[in-house]
Amino acid sequence: MPRALRPATLLVRGGTARSSFDETGEALFLTSGFVYESAAQAENTFLGTEQHYQYSRFGNPTVAMLEERLALLEGAEACRCTATGMAAVSAALLSHLKAGDRVVASRALFGSCHWIVSTLLPRYGIATSFVDGADLAQWQAALAEPAALVLLETPSNPMLEIVDLKAVCDLAHAAGAIVVVDNVFATPLLQKPLEFGADVVVYSCTKHMDGQGRVLGGAVLGSKKWVEETLQPFTRNTGPALSPFNAWVILKGLETLKLRVDAMCRGAERVAEFLAGRPEIARVLYPTRADHPQRELAMRQMSAGGTLVTFDVAGGKDACFRVLDALRVIDISNNLGDSKSLATHPATTTHMRVGAEERARLGINDGTVRLSVGLEDVEDLIDDLAAALDTLGRN
Repeated sequence: MPRALRPATLLVRGGTARSSFDETGEALFLTSGFVYESAAQAENTFLGTEQHYQYSRFGNPTVAMLEERLALLEGAEACRCTATGMAAVSAALLSHLKAGDRVVASRALFGSCHWIVSTLLPRYGIATSFVDGADLAQWQAALAEPAALVLLETPSNPMLEIVDLKAVCDLAHAAGAIVVVDNVFATPLLQKPLEFGADVVVYSCTKHMDGQGRVLGGAVLGSKKWVEETLQPFTRNTGPALSPFNAWVILKGLETLKLRVDAMCRGAERVAEFLAGRPEIARVLYPTRADHPQRELAMRQMSAGGTLVTFDVAGGKDACFRVLDALRVIDISNNLGDSKSLATHPATTTHMRVGAEERARLGINDGTVRLSVGLEDVEDLIDDLAAALDTLGRN
């Protein structure tokens, strides 16, 4: 690009590499392998003395366009895409860690991320410690001794807890750790963890980036040195490759990302305001609301509150299920960041396997709902929620 471009422009044009046919839309290279002009070129490619695509598990032109676009958007030196968001998280961790290392993680993680830290890493001789992400004193205590890696997400899934990125990054670096941030809820449009000192950012591209319920994908972003020397050998040899077709779909999704996220944030704010006024709702969490316990920190780190609203239905699981089952516009689904509004019950879905005791520590109760606000008319969403909540007043 000739000069620094703004995010909306990068989302449409960043990383575009046209073939000899000069196509307008990004080309879709559905190929497993590539041919060489000579045996010598093949040898030089494998030696690394000549740049040439080898095999789509290593690299593919369509996937490379997505990686370049995401790097430009994030402000990162390099990006590698993976088959899923969880493949991105596991690759970022396992490529960097070894037996004898220590990981410190925020307790408020997505269920599968929590399992990796609590169950998988210890199997390989990696010590792990959890802290309450909003409690800086716990971070200070945990990072008073050496660590290799810190993992956190902010806002957290599903309770929208905010972690002080700069403070934690400073503590982590002093302890010798790199900081990996799952930035899915904020998206690269609302928050840029690298600017606060994070070393690695991971995404599920399935969420807002595709954002239309079509394909799976993930991304890991960081410095060129770390990506090429630490991450890339792991991904090339273990094979969590993103398919070219999925990369192409995500590229097209990125073109409307800013339009969608902006509209969804506006809708989420309205929905949160509505829910806060309903007597059937015991608690509403949304980062821009004055009653969010970390609103000031959220607004220092984020440019808007995001597309998720979390709320508690008074009356526990039975009342909560009654409300969810009465929805007619909003779907019940454990996905998020979609153009369709989606609601899920974390205690019985995404966070079922972290256990009741850990859910209680996270603030997830049997009435908790995570609502991903989509692109429907917000008045229709409010009407749908109102009608569902009204069922609690009926016999």
